[in-house]
Amino acid sequence: MEKFNKLTAVAAPMPLVNIDTDMIIPKQFLKTIQRAGLGKNLFAELRYDRDGNENPDFVLNQPAYRNAQILIAGDNFGCGSSREHAPWALLDFGIRCVISTSFADIFHNNCFRNGILPIVVSPENLAKLMDDAARGSNATISVDLEAQEIRGPDGGVIHFDIDPFNKQCLLEGLDEIGLTLRKANKVTEYEDTRKLTQPWL
Repeated sequence: MEKFNKLTAVAAPMPLVNIDTDMIIPKQFLKTIQRAGLGKNLFAELRYDRDGNENPDFVLNQPAYRNAQILIAGDNFGCGSSREHAPWALLDFGIRCVISTSFADIFHNNCFRNGILPIVVSPENLAKLMDDAARGSNATISVDLEAQEIRGPDGGVIHFDIDPFNKQCLLEGLDEIGLTLRKANKVTEYEDTRKLTQPWL
């Protein structure tokens, strides 16, 4: 998993509330277990018309936001069914951070396990960030995970809270497998001892 420390990038405003996981990555694209390639289907029903043509009104199709790495979203982002494909699709598109007033728990946890930083802010601060993002590609937003700060294009700073364990995992780029591998020596030691003391297993 890629480490997350500091990110300065274009932020795309998406003020819709209750964006669910089926909206993030529609069910017909869940047939794969490959993480790569899902980005082209991110928000597919909003990004494309029935003929597969881009919807020019959708924010991520607009020139200023095609390379956005931060998403400023409405309340209750990632609700609906549990599907890890949702953060996979966001990450494959290039989104490394989602900022909202609230997230569905499972989606929130899946983000941390896949290298995406979900940040919860107050409604007042979300409105400020939404306004900043609406300025387009000339107004970048900086996210500093170590300092737990979001810095707007005008220099305003918003502090955010985060679970210390999740923070450390992102800073070090560790998912569950990475955390387990940190104890590889102890696992090997245990297995070698077990072979000697319980060779019948």
